[in-house]
Amino acid sequence: MKSKVVVEDTFVHTEETSLTVRKTSLFFTGDGFTAYDCKGQLVFRVDTYGPDSRDLGELVLMDATGRCLLTVRRKRPSLHNRWEGYLGEREEGKKPIFSVRRSSIIGRSNVTVEVYSNPTEEYQIEGSFAQRNCTFFNADKVSVAEIRRKVDACAHVVLGKDVFSLSIKPGFDCAFAMGLVLVLDQIQVDDFAENRIDADPIITDDPNFSS
Repeated sequence: MKSKVVVEDTFVHTEETSLTVRKTSLFFTGDGFTAYDCKGQLVFRVDTYGPDSRDLGELVLMDATGRCLLTVRRKRPSLHNRWEGYLGEREEGKKPIFSVRRSSIIGRSNVTVEVYSNPTEEYQIEGSFAQRNCTFFNADKVSVAEIRRKVDACAHVVLGKDVFSLSIKPGFDCAFAMGLVLVLDQIQVDDFAENRIDADPIITDDPNFSS
């Protein structure tokens, strides 16, 4: 596959890359992440410190040293839950380099990714991020990255969903792939909130009422 640099060529490799991604907090849905390579070295991180620490519609992907690589931001208003990605820190007037949106707003939907520098460069993300089971396809329907549940190699058990594997094919930008993980996580947060609203029980003082 021809190399696809979207964020930075430092993160485009000639061999398949496997990252272990871990949510850094279990107390707040959609909190920070860390990503490690197969040698246990920190590659990416996203830091948040609770639901009110920053604009929840904007997340910053950093490298191991804390350098800002990519900012993903929710576009408002947006019917299709659209997000946009910016190189480095987002500044006023800065143009996004890619967008992410739902392919459908009815039923189970896939996600479409458009790269603005190349009108023909489009990706589809299919599967369920909530179940940590999805695949990124390019315009030719060739897999370029996968998210899967992490298996403990020693105990041969599947780990919890707060730890998962991100496998990136040769030539695909790992920082771009990790940025898309951030968006998928936020889309899942939105789905969780919507489902909670739909599932909230009706409270009434009428003893004869049954839902």
